[in-house]
Amino acid sequence: MNVAMRDAMKTAAKDATSPNDHDDEPVHIDDTAPLRTRDLGDLMHAAIAALLTVGALLISLYLRGVTSGVEYDAHTAVHALDWLMDLPASVLQQLATVVIVLSVLIHMLIGREWLQSGISVIALFGGYLAIRALSLGLTHIAGLDFIAALDSVGVSPDSGLLPDIYAGVGAFLTLAGPRRSRTPVKWGWNTLYTVAVVLIIVSWHSIAGVLASFAVGRVVGMLLRFTVGTQNKGTWGRDIVQCLHGIGLDLTTLVRRPATSSETGILQTSFDDDLIENSRLYDGADSTGRRYTISVLDNQTHTAGYINQLWQWIRLSGVSMRRDRSAAAANHHHLAMLLGLRHIGLATLEAYGVADSEESSLLVFTHEDEATPCAPEELSDDDIAGLLTFLETANRRGYTHRRITPDTIGRMGDGTMAIIGWHNGDCASGSANAALDKVQLLALLTAACGVARTIAAARRAWGDAQLIALAPFVQKVAVPAATRALPGWDKDTLGSLRGALKALAPEDAEEDMEPVVLSRFNLRSFVALVLTVVALIVIVIQLRPDDIIDAVRHATLWTAAMCFLFSLLAWVGAATTLGAFMERSKRRYFALFNSQAASGLTAVSMPAGVGPAFVNLQFLRKNGYHGTAATAIMTAAWLIQAITTVFLLLVIGVFTGRNTLSGMIPANTLIVSIGVVALAISAAMVIPPIRRLVVDRYWPIVKAYARQLLEIMSQPAKMTGGILGALVLNISTGMGFWAALLAFGYHTNPVETLFIFLLANTLGSAVPTPGGIGAVEAALTFSFTSVGVPAAVALSATLLYRVCFYWIRIPIGALSMKWLDRHNLV
Repeated sequence: MNVAMRDAMKTAAKDATSPNDHDDEPVHIDDTAPLRTRDLGDLMHAAIAALLTVGALLISLYLRGVTSGVEYDAHTAVHALDWLMDLPASVLQQLATVVIVLSVLIHMLIGREWLQSGISVIALFGGYLAIRALSLGLTHIAGLDFIAALDSVGVSPDSGLLPDIYAGVGAFLTLAGPRRSRTPVKWGWNTLYTVAVVLIIVSWHSIAGVLASFAVGRVVGMLLRFTVGTQNKGTWGRDIVQCLHGIGLDLTTLVRRPATSSETGILQTSFDDDLIENSRLYDGADSTGRRYTISVLDNQTHTAGYINQLWQWIRLSGVSMRRDRSAAAANHHHLAMLLGLRHIGLATLEAYGVADSEESSLLVFTHEDEATPCAPEELSDDDIAGLLTFLETANRRGYTHRRITPDTIGRMGDGTMAIIGWHNGDCASGSANAALDKVQLLALLTAACGVARTIAAARRAWGDAQLIALAPFVQKVAVPAATRALPGWDKDTLGSLRGALKALAPEDAEEDMEPVVLSRFNLRSFVALVLTVVALIVIVIQLRPDDIIDAVRHATLWTAAMCFLFSLLAWVGAATTLGAFMERSKRRYFALFNSQAASGLTAVSMPAGVGPAFVNLQFLRKNGYHGTAATAIMTAAWLIQAITTVFLLLVIGVFTGRNTLSGMIPANTLIVSIGVVALAISAAMVIPPIRRLVVDRYWPIVKAYARQLLEIMSQPAKMTGGILGALVLNISTGMGFWAALLAFGYHTNPVETLFIFLLANTLGSAVPTPGGIGAVEAALTFSFTSVGVPAAVALSATLLYRVCFYWIRIPIGALSMKWLDRHNLV
């Protein structure tokens, strides 16, 4: 502990008066600096380190070739340092550990930091124990391949699977830090990194094992550091008085307010400093008797607010959110917001100024304009109108609040209604942020005062046009949790508000009021994320680049090119089918082609058939087809393609007498599946609430959808175009595989090849893996092998076909998706 901190604590303990350094008046200081503070950032770093541990273990299992290659490159790159190979690695490891630990401990003990040194040693032992426990667990539950990927020469079976030096010393240095304030800690980390590189070069430790050990050490160190707290680095007592003198404020009294018992949760706020999160509040006065409120925000306690800002930024899409990494940045911006709002004539707390001191930032408020909290349910019509006008005035000048909750509703001393807490807000804001502000206030007032009063007041203050434009933003993700916790909030509140806003719009405008995308995390995005993870795992497991390269290398060039051309022609067929059901004025053929090419990208993360349907639906919506119309067109295109596939199978099967593979489909599987689904639907409909829900809410939607689908499919011209495109699609994909067989010198009957391909590809695509990967390859190889195609030829042709119809399509699909996004077509 430094001398300034000890002096401040002595002054606080005595609670005495001390002479002011700048005049002869004594300063009364009532303040006590804590020894340690818990920093929420330690928990965040521990979580990140835990994820890195899992990542390192997964890399060792699934990317063994990559890690082996890196290790090999490291070995071959240091032939000039062959003397390292003769170095006793165990001696180097032990020597580094002793030097690092001793140098850091001596430095802390000389500084009389007894507690810090003791906790650091505990962390050292904790790191060793944690890595030992992880090693034992992996040894007993992991497979031999996993153990081989992590195993190292320098780790004996008795000591565990993973090297322990990085976990133990890493945890020790984490507790002894931070590195910027202690030179031995800084050099300790550098030494540990150097030892890790050297031991990897001499094959003493594996890369995956080193990464996992480092991450475990950080997890142990961060968790222990959060538990015991870190040394307080904030500004307290006399230092606050001296800091404020720099902005022309000479205090005679400084008294810290005790935390009230009502303050709960991670983010604690007060009305007196405009809801600054986790600040310390002081009452101060100068020699003239003028009173001030001093809000002190420390970097250590600001971490919680910064994490909350990050979460809002990650959670919301399409709207900008602040990310103030330091207390000084947060307070400087807060002061600018308050001054700007007062400049445009809005009532806010009067800020005197801001001052910074090392790890703390001080924002000073006068007692000229004070605000008191106001319960939302007690608002009068005039109060509601005042709040609406306040927000409209701020939004019109580009100021947005970003987090309007019941706690932000206040009344100034003269009775004027005001919105408090502008530290998370911003200036020069876009229309999306302004709409979000208005929706948050409308939702709050609806829950507290009812939808009728809220809409009536909002129509007078904002006008119908603004309210109609807000309907797409009325979503649960836009409403803070504190508003949803109000007694008047229920599951129908948002629906009532949205319905009231839509009721103001003309009937022909309802199609244009679809919700905008605000949330990054919803059911659709979650499913897409899961499918992406599955796709990556499947690709890593199934991808065999050596086999694919070998297959392509031995293929005839012109026939391989023909296979790829058939792949492009298949996209033309799919685009023709979709375009046939669209209005002639909306058919842009290049855009249609790109919409089908974009499905090559979605195939990586979605089962076969799902990706094209998803892209088609988005493409139709961007072209003016909304609701059931877009779904009906997309379904009609998919239905025509499915019917055409079945038709081709039946016709070819009847006229060629081909019954090959008919025994592949179990006789009772289909009927059993249909029976199970029918039984489940029947059982659900027996329950009255479910039956009423289906009949009242979903059945009208199904009827409207079926009516539009029948209307679309009853038009001969559209049906003819759709069937023609579906024929091109199916025949092109079948001929693509025929060309793949031809590329390896194997000639087959094109018609029979088309039949077998369509049947095998349909069965393989039914497996819900991304793009049917794995299942399609197995089905095609087995099917053509069973009809006499040599196994080597069938496998090579399958790999070539998948290169042209799957792997090459991924980058092409990415370019097409980018083009569609740039032209606002997806």
